[in-house]
Amino acid sequence: MNSVRKKQLKSQAHSLKPVIMVGQSGLTESVLKEIEIALDTHELIKIKVRAEKDERNVIRDQIITDTKAELIQSIGQVVVIYRKKPQPKVEKITGPRRR
Repeated sequence: MNSVRKKQLKSQAHSLKPVIMVGQSGLTESVLKEIEIALDTHELIKIKVRAEKDERNVIRDQIITDTKAELIQSIGQVVVIYRKKPQPKVEKITGPRRR
């Protein structure tokens, strides 16, 4: 991703509220599933990570690795990530075969 696109996404993220909060239980499987759902729906999301600085960095890196998202910004407890929406699978509908 180029710097111009990243700057646009940072600007868009400014008005967003965190949709996911990682609490004292840390990064659980259910939290990762919620992040996946949020990324599939919104593409650009904010995540609030309630942990010490070193642990926040580990959690942030784990989220990016597991979701295959791109880090846009990380300020304090707030992480902004982006992943392009997957293309919907279109089933090819065929009519009756002609002989």
